[in-house]
Amino acid sequence: MATPTRQTPARPARAKQKRGEGQWALGYREPLNPNERSKKDDHPLNVRARIENIYAHRGFDAIDPGDLRGRFRWFGLYTQRKPGIDGGRTATLEPEELDDRYLMMRVRTDGGGLTTGQLRVLGELSQDYARDTADITDRQNIQYHWIRIEDVPTIWSRLEEVGLTTMEACGDSPRGMLGSAVAGIAAAEVLDASSALAEIRRRYIGDPKYANLPRKFKTAISGLTDIVHELNDISFVGVEHPEHGPGLDLWVGGGLSTNPMLAQRLGAWIPLDEVPDVWEGVVSIFRDYGYRRLRSRARLKFLVADWGVEKFREVLENEYLGRPLVSLDSPVSPVGHRDHVGVHPQHDGKVYVGIAPTVGRVSGSLLLRLAEVMERYAVAGARLTPYQKLVLVGVEPAVLDDLLDDLDAIGLSARPSAWRQNTMACTGIEFCKLAIVDTKNRARDLVAELERRFPDLDVPITVNVNGCPNACARTQVADIGLKGQLVMDGDHQVEGFQVHLGGATGLQAGFGRKLRAHKVTSAGLDDYVTTVVSNFLADRGDGESFATWVARADEELLRGDKVLVAPGLEVAS
Repeated sequence: MATPTRQTPARPARAKQKRGEGQWALGYREPLNPNERSKKDDHPLNVRARIENIYAHRGFDAIDPGDLRGRFRWFGLYTQRKPGIDGGRTATLEPEELDDRYLMMRVRTDGGGLTTGQLRVLGELSQDYARDTADITDRQNIQYHWIRIEDVPTIWSRLEEVGLTTMEACGDSPRGMLGSAVAGIAAAEVLDASSALAEIRRRYIGDPKYANLPRKFKTAISGLTDIVHELNDISFVGVEHPEHGPGLDLWVGGGLSTNPMLAQRLGAWIPLDEVPDVWEGVVSIFRDYGYRRLRSRARLKFLVADWGVEKFREVLENEYLGRPLVSLDSPVSPVGHRDHVGVHPQHDGKVYVGIAPTVGRVSGSLLLRLAEVMERYAVAGARLTPYQKLVLVGVEPAVLDDLLDDLDAIGLSARPSAWRQNTMACTGIEFCKLAIVDTKNRARDLVAELERRFPDLDVPITVNVNGCPNACARTQVADIGLKGQLVMDGDHQVEGFQVHLGGATGLQAGFGRKLRAHKVTSAGLDDYVTTVVSNFLADRGDGESFATWVARADEELLRGDKVLVAPGLEVAS
């Protein structure tokens, strides 16, 4: 009789140990990537002293590479792209090969408010040190180019004399904060939230405790729904509580780039005077629990997605605030895109005037001419918007017609075409080291051509033009989002775009529809957009928005393979 074979019990599979994500609160303090090592070696805020005392005197060649490509960002400074490098080489060259000897400088405004005096200084600095460049960004910043390191301390001094700064305009820090361009003057706002924004800036900006975060941290605060709150790391949006009255609705975890996510409501009502404390709690969670191992997963949105809003709120209340928050089931936002262009009444009998530079591109000369117009008509101030626009506040109705004429004369219209009003563009290959294609000039030319082909467009269609996948101009939430990349035109690689259609914020918040394997050359962009818009106008239902149409339209209409013409519509060729 055969001896039975002894069965060896199967060894249980060893559980795969989860790799640490670099979360400080869990004990992972040792840097896990070069960026974290650089911050541990020397706090980024310390770089100001070296800029003032060493680099500004010894020149560009004296700058330590760790400062130049890292810590400079905490004071709003990046090297700009060396001229003549095409987009095909963006991903193949080393950073030092892309670096020009000039800097981009970002000036934060936190809420966008500028006095006439501040506007004049911004214009003078542009003329004196930035070759007359200036862009209005969708973070309510002013951005310069062609800055020499030797001039940076002087620029800082002149900015600070009028209450402006570049501190933490970039870097792994709380960057420039969005606020309503009509805070305190709009009749429709739930409350004026500008005091909370100012208090956050006073308490926390420049404090080293909050200036070493896993990645950038974007804030938006408004008594209205005009700050693209769905796309920020933290947003406070005006809301009425049925028992407690006006306050703010708390949202966390929004962001775009290559892994876009919409912010989520925590279901909490925050009184205005408690906003700074809650902001500190959320940014501290990000600092302590945020992922620091991989830069690609280091934004707050990934932590919120992994935890869920219930756990996030629990940690905020129990570990950071020490008290529960007031709960609120608030309605969804009825408005998505609100740029305040045009003439609108203030609650005090005056009016505010929203004006539209083309894709945010201005200049020092234009800012100075605008300051002169503001002085001439005793305008109370100017405010930047999150849509690369400007709002003049405190305008007397008696001078309105003359003011509008003078604004038209300097190229800043409060009565722009629908295309000029609703098109944005990032910096692009002209100055940005990450870009693959031209954006500002291409978008400007697209606007001009669409104005010619559709001079009487009766519905807003947003067009956002980006030079790379990072979505600085919000590709995924535009009606027509254009993401720069190289595409094939026959046997040749040329500048082109991946197309996203039907994105939106507000009631229809969602990301645009990407068409499988569909790309458009830059040269063919005018004709493609013309075809898609013509198809929309011909196929839309009564009152149907572009985003709603895209969701139901046949793909051949979206790709431009089929062309419809609306009755009575003649498209100029």
